[in-house]
Parts: sequence; C-alpha cells; structure tokens
Amino acid sequence: MAATSRSICWTGFSVSLIAVVAALVSAAAGHPSLIGPAVVLLFAALAVAFMGHAALRGVAFTVWVVAFVAASMFYPAAFGKWFGVDLKVLIVPLIQIIMFGMGTTLSVRDFTRVLAMPWPVFAGMVLQFSVMPVVGMSIAAAFGFEPEIAAGVILIGSVPGGVASNLMTYLARGDVALSVTMTACSTLLSPVMTPLIMKLLAGRLVPIDFWEMMLSILNMVIVPTVAGLIANRILYSRAAWLQRVGPVALIAVASSLAAAGVSLVNERVLSGVLPEPVVDWVLALRGGALIGLLLLAAVAAAKLAVSIVLRGPDDWMDKALPVVSMAGICVIIAIITSRSREQLLTVGLALIAAAVIHNTTGYLVGYWSAKLLGMSETMCRTVALEVGLQNGGMASGLAINVLQSPAAALAPAIFGPWMNVSGSVLASWWHRRSVRDAAAEQRTCALPGR
Repeated sequence: MAATSRSICWTGFSVSLIAVVAALVSAAAGHPSLIGPAVVLLFAALAVAFMGHAALRGVAFTVWVVAFVAASMFYPAAFGKWFGVDLKVLIVPLIQIIMFGMGTTLSVRDFTRVLAMPWPVFAGMVLQFSVMPVVGMSIAAAFGFEPEIAAGVILIGSVPGGVASNLMTYLARGDVALSVTMTACSTLLSPVMTPLIMKLLAGRLVPIDFWEMMLSILNMVIVPTVAGLIANRILYSRAAWLQRVGPVALIAVASSLAAAGVSLVNERVLSGVLPEPVVDWVLALRGGALIGLLLLAAVAAAKLAVSIVLRGPDDWMDKALPVVSMAGICVIIAIITSRSREQLLTVGLALIAAAVIHNTTGYLVGYWSAKLLGMSETMCRTVALEVGLQNGGMASGLAINVLQSPAAALAPAIFGPWMNVSGSVLASWWHRRSVRDAAAEQRTCALPGR
C-alpha cells in the first residue's frame, strides 16, 4: 500500500513538472491555446500527487478545486450547457446529495446531546449567527464590492457551520461530539436564521424573499439531512432485523416506490385536495424528498449487496460519500466560476483577501469568546472551528437558486476552498500542541458530585 502511494505521488509530481514545462514552452512559442490544457493538467496532477502523500493529503481536495476552477476559467463553455440543458440545474441536486451525506454521519443523539452541553452550543450558535454575518457585511463595505458580490459575502457568513468542521475538530484534538452537535443545531436553525439575517443585512443590496429562502433551505438542506439520518439508522444499526435480506430489500423497494410517487406530484394533482399554501410548501420540498428517497433506496440496496450478501466491510459508505461530496463541490464551483469569469478576473484577489479576513476573524472570535466564557481548551478549539468554517455549498446553492445571481455565488466559491486550507493548517497546528487542561478536566470530572 505504501509503495502504491509513493508511486502515485511521484507519478503525479512528474506529470505536473511536464505540464509546467509545456505551459512555459507554449507561452514562449506564442501558442496560448495550449496553455489552458497544460495548467489544468498541472493542478490535476498535483492533486493526484498530494493524494498519495501522507503529509499533503489534507490539501488535495483544495488542489482539485483549483484544477476545476482553472478548467472553468479557460473553458467556461464546457460548464455552461450540455445538449441544451443549463448545468446550473445540477447545483441544488448536488448540494442535496452532499447534505444527505452529512446526514448519514449524524444520529438523533447528536441533536439531543445539546441537553447535556447547552451552554457551549448556545454560545456557538450566537457567535455563528451574529459575528460572522456582521463581519461579512463590514468586509463587503470596506472592500467596496458591488451589491451582488457584497450580498454573497454576507451570505457566506449567514449560513450554518459546514460538515468539514467535524473532521477538523477531530484532527485538532477538539470535542468531536460537541462539534457534531453544533453543526446539527446550526443546520436546524438555518431555515429561519439565514433568511432573517439576509433580510436584515443584505435586503438593501439585493431582493430577499424570506419565505422563498426558507423553503429553499428546507428543500436543499433539511429534507436530505433527515433522509441521511434515516440512512444512518439503516447502515449502522445493530438491530437484528436490519441485518437480514428481507427487511433491507423491502426498504429499498419501498423507498423506490415512494420516490416514484413523489415524482408524479404536481400542482394539478394537489390542487383541490390541499389548501393552496400547503400545496406551495409540498411542491417546494418535492425535490429534496425525491433525492432523499432515491438515495435511501440506493443505500439500502448497497447495504444489501455489500454488507449482507457479499459480507463486505461495514464502513464502505464512510469511504464513498466523502469522494462523492468532494466531486460534487468541485463541479458546483466550476459551474459558478464559468458564469462569473469576467467578474472573478476583476475582484478575485479582493475576494481571496476578504475570505482570509472573514475566516480568520471567525477562528479568533470563536476561540477567545469561548476562553472568556471559561470553556475548556478542547471546547475552545471546537467553537473556533465551528464559527470559522461555513457551509459554502449551501451558500452557493442559495445564491444561484434564490438570489438568481452567479455574482453572489462567487464569494462562497472562493471562501469554500480557502476555509479547507486554513482549517487543515489550524487543525494540524493544534494537533501538534497538547491540550493543556485535559488532565485538569479529568480531575474535575472525578470530584464527588460531578
């Protein structure tokens, strides 16, 4: 295995070196048409090389994002329309798949755990939905961004924490249980908090429809996440009936039939049966329900084949979903970038600077606020990462689907990759530093009455 990784790593670095030489020769020879393929190949080869290198594996995803961004900058038409269909229609389904994947990592216990640690979760939620959007608004004003781009900066600060924070917290020796609970709770609050904050802070920049944004979040985030919670139960429950062919096959078939039924639901079918406001809600949530049911059917069928029939590993979903999620994010960013290519060339550096400032402020405010509130070192690290890392995919989907603005989606497209880089660096730095108060925590917990 180690030899294979080394081979992949060196092959990737070799190809990237060839790509650099090809790009330089093309530029010198006056053949600009060859520079694009060389640059795309350079970053793709580097991403492959990083995947094979233990120390660099954590930033391989970001390099893949850069490769897709490069491809969309050189060849924007490739991410425009295929066979007459605008590829932006893929953005919401891809986000729904990503959120389903997040749901499979959660359980009901992650939501009820807030009862055992209410104060850290409450503090994190307040910081998440107050500091980050206000900082986003301040940065947008300081940089003088045009209204739609400024709205995107505020939007990335108004969405809940991203699932990447859970992994970063684990690497940083933080409180993973608290991180998962904070992510789950902020996601549950987002259908109300995100539209409310956007209405208050960005309503003068772009039109904000509170109810449309709320329904979009429910459809794009909450419904697939709930489906993922159900999939978590199917995948990881030790209940005897979920280890047998019959019940799991029945779940797969029932989910498929339910998905078929949802696909047939339309306004004509529902009108006269349900009140008009209820019809609007049902139709707004139809896409999320359809994706969720299809994925539930796929998960049940895959468990039936892999775990029950073939007796394969139980952690196959843990390996598959991150790859699917990362691929989905890369495609989303490429689609967004291709539609805002000219604006990105103009404000790209300013948006990168804004991302650094916004993200760093989140880490600092999260950490030191938790420290001032008397939280432990592990909790401080957790709150810092939860506040500093946002759900960029959700922000991108809202910008395209609700705000109808590729320009507003630029900030999420740039902030997302940067957050992965900074989060990885911060988590690695904390990983090398011992948690100074760990022993003190253990002694406190051991005291009578605790």
